[in-house]
Formats: sequence, structure tokens, C-alpha cells
Amino acid sequence: MGTPFIPGLELAAHYHAEVVGPLLDQSFPGVPYSAALIGWGSDVLGFDSPRSTDHNWGPRLQIFLAPGDTGRAGEITELLAGRLPDTFRGWPTAFPDTTAASAEPRHRIEVAELGSWLNGQLGFDPRRGVTLLDWLATPAQRLAEVTAGAVFHDGLDVASGPGPGPRRGPEPGPRPGPGPRRGPDGLGGLGTVRSGLAWYPRDVWLYVLACQWQRVSQEEAFPGRCAEAGDELGSAVVTARLARDLMRLCLLMQRRYPPYSKWLGTAFATLPSAATLGPVLAGATSATGWPERERQLSAAYEAVAGLHNELAITATLGTATRPYYERPFQVIGAGRFTAALRREIADPVIARLPVTGTVDQFIDNTDAFDDMAWLRTTVAARLGGR
Repeated sequence: MGTPFIPGLELAAHYHAEVVGPLLDQSFPGVPYSAALIGWGSDVLGFDSPRSTDHNWGPRLQIFLAPGDTGRAGEITELLAGRLPDTFRGWPTAFPDTTAASAEPRHRIEVAELGSWLNGQLGFDPRRGVTLLDWLATPAQRLAEVTAGAVFHDGLDVASGPGPGPRRGPEPGPRPGPGPRRGPDGLGGLGTVRSGLAWYPRDVWLYVLACQWQRVSQEEAFPGRCAEAGDELGSAVVTARLARDLMRLCLLMQRRYPPYSKWLGTAFATLPSAATLGPVLAGATSATGWPERERQLSAAYEAVAGLHNELAITATLGTATRPYYERPFQVIGAGRFTAALRREIADPVIARLPVTGTVDQFIDNTDAFDDMAWLRTTVAARLGGR
């Protein structure tokens, strides 16, 4: 249509400030709500582009209600259907969901009770506390979707007393504060949610890092062995797997939830370390022979080992590669990092966990990640009585 592209988060912020918010204030003045653009979508992660506009993209956001106002969701949805403009900033406000059975265009203001939405997205409501099961059973992509995006108004997360004051622009990322505040339902709103999920608790973080190093340790000798056996394709495939694990490791080191495969490289490229590591990993995955592949992999291992030491979360570890036992393959000895990290875990329950990690460190299946109940059952069974 020739409409100038603007990022979805910016479009949503203007949509709420200029259209959706005023409509709610006028028609439902006493109903507290929170408004945001979080959850699924490249726009939530800030990775959308003109290409993204070809499906499920446009003026959209969520309106979250307190439990006592759940019955108003239908009224609000109906009001918006009748009062929203046909277009906003040149983009249709009603468009089809290409993943749904019906392709009928409709407005994309999702109205839901906050706790129900959180349970659907995460499998639990973090305002009631976040358990070890919650941390381990929730894919990093889901955590990224809730803590990224932007909050435009948080009427469910206001302290008792005066109202929340004037709306401001988007507030990307978890909002810092002195602690959870309580809204109309006594639980809090998006500020409470995003603060509580901003990052893993220290012992869980150490455990997740240890498990990510463990993944590297399990395959770091395989590219060389595949090449020695004449399997260049296998060597390249395992090298690519190791590159992916190192990219995820770097994101975890920088306290960033790694997104799923489509956006992993984009998210990795935003890290300061990517300027050095990106070309090295690209060289390793594109090398046409084992000597060059090993040279690039070794440089990547040593760089990531140096990043680990910069965190100062364990004793300093050697960063030079070394032979794999008596075999002529250079490795970093990733198991050293796993062991060092596990020694720093104070919680005895977490310290005793097997090095399988979070659900997306031992499961790699898109359909599985769409079933939060199944993921939680799987991890609960793995935790046993812990």
C-alpha cells in the first residue's frame, strides 16, 4: 500500500495513546486496566521490519483487566469493534489472523483478565511467586515475550491512594522499582510481573549456565572426529550445533533470554561480544575443511571462556584450548566450566539437579513449546521430589 513502516511497538504506543486509551477512559472511566504489547510477535522483540507486515501485523495491543472486571471483556471488545477507526497511521485496524481457521478480518485489541492470560502464556501466574518448576519449565522464548515489548498504561499495578497519573510513552523491558505494588486484585499488574521475571535468581542462573556449558562439553570433540572419519557433512552439522549453543551461552551470560531459532542470530548480534565472536562463528560454520573449522572454533571457545571469567562468578579458569585426551582435536574442556559453576550454587536443591537444565536446554521441538501443560508435567517428573 506504500504506507511508511514504523516499528510495531511505536505504532502500538501511538494507537493506545491516541485511540484505545481515550475510548476506554470515556466509556469505562472507573475500570482499572493495564495496556501493553507483549507476547508473540517479532514486533514485541523489536525485530520486525517491512517484511513483517505481510501477516498478523498492524495496530494491536492487549488490554488486561482485574478478576472483578472479567465480565466486561466482552463489552470492551464490542465497544472497540464499533468505535475504532478503519485505519490508523495508514494501517488497517482490522486484519485476519493467518494462523486461525477463519480469515475474517477483525480488530486486534486482545482483552483478557491478566491472571488468565499469564497462565495461558506461561503456565503460571508470576504475581503469586515463581517456583523452581516455573523457571525450569518455561522456555526462554516465553520469558522473553513477557519481559520484552512495552507497557503503555499499568492501572493494575498502582499503589493505594492517588491514581496512576498521566499516561506516558512505552516502557520497554522490566520496570525497576522498590518492590511489587498491589493493584485492585491485590496481586499487582504488569510492573510486578515483569520485575519478577526480569531474570533468573542467581542460583538458577548459575545452574542454567552450567547446563549450557555441559551441552558444549558433550559435542566439542565431535567435529574433529567426524572429519577424521571422512564425514565432512557431519563435522559441519555438529559445528553449527556448537555455534548455536555458544550463541545461547553468550546471551545467558549477558542476562538475556535467548529467543527461538528465527531470532537467535538477531538477538546475538546485539551483544557487545558479537562484534568479535560473530565473524569467528560464521567462519567456523562456513569453513569447507576441518583445519579451518577447528581454528575458528578454537578462537570462539577461547573468547567465550574469557567472557565467562569477566563475569567473576567462579574462580578464574584457563581460556586456552587443549587436546581432547589423547586425540588430536582441540577443545576448551567445557566440563571445567560446568563443574566450577555448580560449585558456586548455594541452594542444595538446585545444586543436586542433573545437568539437563531448563526445558529448552533438553527439548528442541516447536510443537512441544506450544503446550505449556505438557512441558510443566515433563519438568515436574524430572524434578521428582525436589
